[in-house]
Amino acid sequence: MDEIRRMGVLTLRAPFTRQALLDLRFCAIGAISGVAGFALVAALLVPGLAACASVAGTLIGLPLVVAAMSVARRIGALHRGALRLATGERITDPDPAPPRPGSGVLGRSGARLRDSSGWRAVGYVGVKLPLAVAQGYAVAAAAIGLADCTYPLVWVLFRNRPAGPGTHLLRAAAPVAHGRWVVHSWPGTLVTALVGAACVFAGVWLARALTKLDARLMRSSSGPSRVDELERTRAFAVEDAAAALRRVERDLHDGAQVRLAAVAMNLGMAQEKTGDSTLRDLLDEAQTGVSGALSDLRRIARGIHPPSLDSGLPDALASLAATSPIPAWVRADLPERPSRAIETIAYFCAAELLANAIKHSAAALIEITVDRERPGVLRLRISDDGKGGADLSRGSGLAGLAQRASTVDGTLRVSSPHGGPTTVTVELPMHIHTGGS
Repeated sequence: MDEIRRMGVLTLRAPFTRQALLDLRFCAIGAISGVAGFALVAALLVPGLAACASVAGTLIGLPLVVAAMSVARRIGALHRGALRLATGERITDPDPAPPRPGSGVLGRSGARLRDSSGWRAVGYVGVKLPLAVAQGYAVAAAAIGLADCTYPLVWVLFRNRPAGPGTHLLRAAAPVAHGRWVVHSWPGTLVTALVGAACVFAGVWLARALTKLDARLMRSSSGPSRVDELERTRAFAVEDAAAALRRVERDLHDGAQVRLAAVAMNLGMAQEKTGDSTLRDLLDEAQTGVSGALSDLRRIARGIHPPSLDSGLPDALASLAATSPIPAWVRADLPERPSRAIETIAYFCAAELLANAIKHSAAALIEITVDRERPGVLRLRISDDGKGGADLSRGSGLAGLAQRASTVDGTLRVSSPHGGPTTVTVELPMHIHTGGS
């Protein structure tokens, strides 16, 4: 009984709560922007797809399709903002741009056409149309019902005289087909008010249900997809791992190495002051062991994260080439700096490829080139004039490098005919993809 009473009170209070006004406002925005947005997206998308049916019309059709996807994204952002104001729910925005921008008009358009978040936004606009009509109906039902509730007062103020030739008829409305009737008496206005109250309650509860349904639709169609979330998580994990390695390298360099160096110095001082030959020999062996451990620690620290990378990839590659027994030249043209994780992967790929060339190529010259082949893509190329014969399919270290590059959606290509020359090209994104592809 208490549960029934509680539900009754909740139902009666629903139209008078702040949330009811927020839901109705959200439905009003959704109805207007949903219908107008569908019309605009359809006006761009349909001619664009029709134009793309011919080769000549592709140059006109592709920009129209891309424009439709951009408009759909903006409509989705508008609805997410309105939902946040109405319910407080914050739906994560998808990435604003595709991760692989192309070159030229067709290249850029093609890259945007591969943007799954844009197509999902277009799908949301299409599915939103019937929902927008229902939202408009809910707002209209509440507005009509509210107007009908005022009819008893309107009758008392303006219709309290006998009907005559100069008296206008008092008409009532309901949000149903042919839902209009004439009120002939004050008791009739009471019936109209009851109908209006029912319409208000129905409109408010329908608006609330449609708001929840629209929120669910946004989460599945307008927000980030599962793939986007996985790519974003992957990017965070890779960047965090790179930062952790840098911290480990700094701790080894500033902590353990300094303390071992101090121990080696103390052992040397003790060796000079002692007069016991046996003790001097033991101290000498201890100092040799500490010096060897310090050298190993420095080598491990450089393998974790080379300090030269702090100055940027070109300087790190120049330092790497300076240690090569085979003459190595570095050419770098990077208008912007890649992310730290990408720099680390590129550096260790270059180090491994340089080591392979030194061991196996019998080359007289090695060239290291790093540049930005196209927007958003870093290209690392290691070339030598050796005997060739490198093969990615034989399970060598090249396969491991290819797998390492693939963790950030990079690629590795090998051109190494017998007799040479050998060219290995590694392509990596300038920044790790975070979804929206």
